Amino acid sequence: MRRLPLHLRVMVWFGLVSLAVCSALAVLTWNMATGYMLDQRERAALNQATANSRLVAGALDEGGLRELVTGLGAELESAVMVIDGGRVITGGNLIDPTRLPREFTDLVTSGTPVRQRTMLDGAVVLAVGLTMPQSTAAYVEVFPLRELDRTFRYLGWMLTVGAACGGLAGAVLGRWAARHALAPLGRMIEAAGRAARGDLSVRLPDAGDADLIPLARAFNDTAEGLERRVARDARFAGDVSHELRSPLTTMLNAMAVLRRRRGELPPGALPAVDLLDNELHRFRRLVGDLLEISRTDPEADALDPELIDLAQLVREAISVLPTSRAVLDVTGSPRVHADRRSLERIVTNLVDNANQHGGGLVRVGVSGDGRTARVEVDDDGPGVPADQRDTVFERFARGAPADRGHSGGVGLGLALVSQHVHRHGGTVTVTDRPGGGARFTVEFPEATP
Repeated sequence: MRRLPLHLRVMVWFGLVSLAVCSALAVLTWNMATGYMLDQRERAALNQATANSRLVAGALDEGGLRELVTGLGAELESAVMVIDGGRVITGGNLIDPTRLPREFTDLVTSGTPVRQRTMLDGAVVLAVGLTMPQSTAAYVEVFPLRELDRTFRYLGWMLTVGAACGGLAGAVLGRWAARHALAPLGRMIEAAGRAARGDLSVRLPDAGDADLIPLARAFNDTAEGLERRVARDARFAGDVSHELRSPLTTMLNAMAVLRRRRGELPPGALPAVDLLDNELHRFRRLVGDLLEISRTDPEADALDPELIDLAQLVREAISVLPTSRAVLDVTGSPRVHADRRSLERIVTNLVDNANQHGGGLVRVGVSGDGRTARVEVDDDGPGVPADQRDTVFERFARGAPADRGHSGGVGLGLALVSQHVHRHGGTVTVTDRPGGGARFTVEFPEATP
C-alpha cells in the first residue's frame, strides 16, 4: 500500500471504507429484515395452526377426522398431521410430515408445544406442533417457506450488489477527491520543475485555501529570493567582467608588443612569454563568457527570432572551425524559429567542447521529424559519466582531467549552451555515442510549414 502513488492510496482507502460501511449496513439490514419477516411468518403460522387445531379437536369425537385433515391439507399449501395414540393421519401432498425429526414428534406427543424451522424434502419448512385440550392427541402442521427463502435470496443478492456498488462508488469518489485535493500539489510540482530548469519567475497563485496559502507563500518567497540572488550574481559577474576588460585590453596590447619584438627577447624569457600569452587568451575567454552569462540571465536582452534553416546554419557555423575529421550528417530539412546568434553560439560551444575536452569532433548530425528539430554533436573522448550528465551543464563545471581531458577551459561553455537552449524552449542532453565517446543532443520545436 505504501508503494502506491498517493492518489491511488486515497482511492483505495475511500473504496475500502465505503465497502466496509456499505457491508455493515447490508448486514444490519439483512438481520433486521429477515428477523422481522421470519417473526411475522411464524406468528401467522402459529395463529393458523391454533385455529386449525381447534377444528381438528372438535372432529375427534364427531367423526370425519380424516376428511377434515385431507381438506385442510388440500386447501392450504401446508401439510397436516394428527397423532392420536398409535394412529397417524396426514393431509396434504406437498410435504410428508411423517419425516419430521423424531425429537420434534416426541416433544409434541409428550404434550409440549413446539415450533421449529428445519429442512424437509430439500426445502426449508416451519413445523408447528400443538397439543389439543381435553385430548391426548397432538396436532402438527408444516408450512413451506419457499417464498420466504426466495425473498431472502433476492434480498441477499441485492444487498451484496449494493455493498459492492457502494465500494466502487467510494473508489470513484476517492479518485475524484484525490485529483481535486492533489491538484495544488501538481501545480507546485510543475512550478518547482520550472524553477529547477531555470525559470525563477514562476509563482504559485493564491489558491484561497487556508491550508495551502502558507505553502504557496513559502514557495513564492523562496523563488523570489533565488531570483534576486541570481540577478545579483549576474550583475556582479557583469560588473566584474566590465571592470576587467580595461586592464585585460592593456595586457593584451602589451602582449602584442612582446610578440612583435619576440626576436629581441632573451631565449630564456620566451617560455615565460608564451605561457603568459596562453593565460591571457584564457583570461579573455573567461571574461567573454562571464559577459555572456550575465546577458543570458533574467535581465537578458530579448531574442530576435526568425525562421532559420537549421542544417544551413550548422554548416556555416562549423565551416570556420577546425573540424576536418567531422562528418556532417543531415536528415530532412528542419526549420526553427530562433535567434540566429544564439543558435550559432550553441553549435560553436558544442564543437569547441568536443575538440578541447572530448578528444576531437567526430560527427555533427542534423535531423527533424516534423515536430522536433535535433542537433547531435559526437566526440571521440571517454564520454561523460552518468553521475555527471546533469552537473556538466552547470556553471564552472569541469570534469576531471582523466575524464574529459584538460585544455584550460573555464567551465562556462556548456552552461551557456544550456541557457541558450532553454531560452528557446528546447532541451540539451548528453549520452554515450555508439562506438564510444559522448553525444550532446539539442532539441527544439520544429517550425510548422
